Amino acid sequence: MVKMPPDVQETINKQKPIPVATADSDGKPNVVFITFLKVVDDETIYIADNFLNKTRANLDENPRVSIVTYDSENKKSFQVKGRVEIMTDGPVYEEVVAWVHAKSKAMPVKSAVVIRVEEVYNAMHGPDAGKRIV
Repeated sequence: MVKMPPDVQETINKQKPIPVATADSDGKPNVVFITFLKVVDDETIYIADNFLNKTRANLDENPRVSIVTYDSENKKSFQVKGRVEIMTDGPVYEEVVAWVHAKSKAMPVKSAVVIRVEEVYNAMHGPDAGKRIV
């Protein structure tokens, strides 16, 4: 795992929804917008699985994910890649349920998707486009 710099964390937490990309075991891509996504610490991101279908199937086959985030105010964009773990019970799952239900009691939570950050890239245009940050 790597540590996300503070500006990456701030950009992720500021943007809603965030595009999340997965791929099945054959490499067929899928991208969805996720609203319940938050940085937990500098190495971990949580996603609440409310209605994930193709995304969840992809993660079951291939536990890798990529997100991209953009801050139009500060002109920053980052791509974050990581490996996921799916949790359907236990303290992390309960924490995600409480987070979601604090915003909407009617919202289902099928699982907690825990992303362990492995790579962070600059996603802005210019000479550093695509450069790995950490």
